[in-house]
Amino acid sequence: MNDHPTSCAEAGPSGRRPWLTRNVKVLCGVSFLQDTASELLYPILPIFLTAVLGAPVAVVGAVEGAADGAAAFTKLAAGRLADRTARRPLIAAGYGLAALGKLMVALATAWPMVLAARVTDRIGKGVRSAPRDALLVTGVPAGRRGAVFGLHRAADTAGAVAGPLIGLALYEALDHHLRPLFWIAVVPAIASVLLVRAVAEPAASRKPTRGTRPAPVPWRSLPARYWRVVAALTVFALVNFPDALLLLRAHQLGLSTAGVIAAYAVYNFAYAAASYPAGALSDRLRRRTVYALGLFFFAVGYLGLAYAHQTWQVFTVLAVYGGFNACTDGVGKAWISTLVPDHAQGAAQGLFQALTGAGILAAGIWAGLAWGTDGRIPLLVSGSCAAVLALALLSYRPRRGPGRPR
Repeated sequence: MNDHPTSCAEAGPSGRRPWLTRNVKVLCGVSFLQDTASELLYPILPIFLTAVLGAPVAVVGAVEGAADGAAAFTKLAAGRLADRTARRPLIAAGYGLAALGKLMVALATAWPMVLAARVTDRIGKGVRSAPRDALLVTGVPAGRRGAVFGLHRAADTAGAVAGPLIGLALYEALDHHLRPLFWIAVVPAIASVLLVRAVAEPAASRKPTRGTRPAPVPWRSLPARYWRVVAALTVFALVNFPDALLLLRAHQLGLSTAGVIAAYAVYNFAYAAASYPAGALSDRLRRRTVYALGLFFFAVGYLGLAYAHQTWQVFTVLAVYGGFNACTDGVGKAWISTLVPDHAQGAAQGLFQALTGAGILAAGIWAGLAWGTDGRIPLLVSGSCAAVLALALLSYRPRRGPGRPR
């Protein structure tokens, strides 16, 4: 699992950051708006499903697992297509489907309608993710991709802070009615689609002339080091069940709906604040080391929620848990991007995100079925497995052959 970063200057002589391209800036704005919409409704969705629509807890895990699974399988096709055709239309279509999914949630009167809405939303995520991630690293040296993905995750998660805070304020202002919040979430979702028009499509990725379309990158041609990393991160995904179940645990511990929204905002604030520093750190240390640190944060979050008994503990544990995604989401994508050539970025990112998404689908199903009355068993199992995998990543020593980089 070779992941040693290459060296690269952070800024030019004038202080300009050459890695901070137009597309990085625009796509940060797009993701901020879309996540504001998504996270405005996400923390209240488990409560809406169980308390308003009468769905059992297993449905919460199944809905989120199916949504992530739909995204995962869509990424397989979108990733390969992103290496062969223009990427901006795929990105626009993906964000458009996400906006449609939020509209469907607002119209839902039974949990199967929420399932269809979430699947539509996540299919949109599957369509846009690999093309967007490929455009993010276009023209960016391998040694600064951690900073790029870290900044993007920070902007994305800043929306995940703004969304719950807006939702909390509106929840109180609207006399604790949930459904109007779903309609309000549609507005920033549509704005994100409109902003995609400002994305610059590099000439090399525009629609090729007839007869010059490149062949899709065969997955078997991806290097062995890529497959080793993907295998390890997919194993972890099998115990990484959707955050909706963590929010349900917080509600079961006594937090009100407003309290759950506030706790989720605390988690996302920690995630947003740590994302860029974690990404930049992964450009200086081995990405595997930073990822392992994230798994330790995951273990603390899950085990902490398993043993929590008071509502204030939820806020503390979720703040620590925010370090998990900060050290793994963008870092994982940056790690993958440095293991494959530029012409295979879409296929590599799509397959990686598809396999880990399928793992989360499986995790959502088994955790929902094993939840019981308080969810402690799934939390204990997942937290313990993450700690073991973190130790395994830190202790792994790759074999070095002649001329192999460190």
